[in-house]
Amino acid sequence: MDGEPMIDPVRDGQTLVASAKRTVREVASSELLLGENELLIRHGDELYRLKLTRNMKLILQK
Repeated sequence: MDGEPMIDPVRDGQTLVASAKRTVREVASSELLLGENELLIRHGDELYRLKLTRNMKLILQK
């Protein structure tokens, strides 16, 4: 099936999605949030907030 990504599990429980051009790492939101509803992410000089809503949706705010 040309052009479709292949999914390849790895030992640490994460999943690598491979395409012909690059490999993209997949991480469960629960692994990032670790039971909390918010997570601060520093990107260069900027700080972002990842929030889990009551409706189980994710919001990324600058």
